[in-house]
Amino acid sequence: MAKAKPAKNTSTGGGQIRLIGGQWRGRKLPVLNSEGLRPTTDRIKETLFNWLMFDIRHCRCLDLFAGSGSLGFEALSRGAIEVVLVEKDAKVAQQLQHNLTSLPRAPGRVINTDALAFLQTTATPFDLVFLDPPFHRELLPSACQLLEQNGWLSEDAKIYIEREQNSEFLPLPPNWRLLKDKQAGQVSYQLYQREKMV
Repeated sequence: MAKAKPAKNTSTGGGQIRLIGGQWRGRKLPVLNSEGLRPTTDRIKETLFNWLMFDIRHCRCLDLFAGSGSLGFEALSRGAIEVVLVEKDAKVAQQLQHNLTSLPRAPGRVINTDALAFLQTTATPFDLVFLDPPFHRELLPSACQLLEQNGWLSEDAKIYIEREQNSEFLPLPPNWRLLKDKQAGQVSYQLYQREKMV
């Protein structure tokens, strides 16, 4: 997910996302119109996956506020060994499952539940986590703390955060080191790496 308005498509009641790299490059997937759903723009997505060029293959990814699934599906296209997409809205999750099924042998799972509730369950560590929640709902502080505290991150996991440009200061675990930081329009996005606690 990420905040640029979804493309309108009056015939389907939604829009679409486009995979920009990997084995399904150019593939378009339908997206439902839903409040707060903001597919990450191609411009931001291209920058992010350039940052992650040498990290995607053979990693386990968590797309925590999946929405359109733009980031999770892009990771699958580029060789991630598993992507888990967590989405609270039942209809949006159903569309994610439909899109996942349309990709041949894609190693992904869709979980229809609240993201913060999911982080309270038994953890399996991920190598890469995408955090792009709906804007103006203050979900990031809790999500970041739960990821770190409950064992969801591998030892040197990378965490991508996308949020509104003028948002409040975001308290992060002290062992998350900032690697990259950019802005595009009203969106601010960063890539962090988890370091071992001393």
